[in-house]
Amino acid sequence: MSSLSNGAIIAPSVLAADFANLQRDCEMLNASQADWFHIDIMDGVFVPNISFGMPVLEAIQRHAKKPLDVHLMIVQPERYLETFKKLGAEIITVHYEACPHLHRTIQQIKDLGCKAGVALNPHTPVNVLEDIIQDIDMVLVMSVNPGFGGQKFIEHTYEKIRKIRQLVDSKGFNTLIEIDGGINQKNAKQLIEAGANVLVAGNFVFSSENPTQTIQDLKNI
Repeated sequence: MSSLSNGAIIAPSVLAADFANLQRDCEMLNASQADWFHIDIMDGVFVPNISFGMPVLEAIQRHAKKPLDVHLMIVQPERYLETFKKLGAEIITVHYEACPHLHRTIQQIKDLGCKAGVALNPHTPVNVLEDIIQDIDMVLVMSVNPGFGGQKFIEHTYEKIRKIRQLVDSKGFNTLIEIDGGINQKNAKQLIEAGANVLVAGNFVFSSENPTQTIQDLKNI
């Protein structure tokens, strides 16, 4: 996983890429200062939308030269962990709300040799992490309701990040804090100051006139 020596980790969300020019956009990310490819997998059950499946992820893997950060917004994610590992996932994040046996699922991810993340929906309190924080590599905070790109950033996210940062630091862990949803040039600095160190940006990057420059600007905040 990328170090934090050069600011926050930037993980553009490929869900916002141009699927008719997927190779082009993957090569753009390879050449940019982006650190990871963020891959949103949605099943239309856990969230009210369906994103790309295994064949598209396989196509992304063929072109991506940076780690694949796979965010599973699906029910029963444990059924597919081995498949996502085979398709190149280096980081696999599952939702707290989708995993009744979260500890077991985290162990499955780690047994595959991947980094393990846990995502929290906007309504889910931070204290649910207290008994799992020692086992995970990353917490993903949803700063919008999961399922659709381009939503407005939820302001309460800053307070949530501060609470997670306090929990992580009090334990002496190096757990990464990733933020997903509504990130832009205006709020990125505040997110980092609150304690985040991984920023997912989709529409903000791919809808900009110069995505490479936009990524560089986020990296240099």
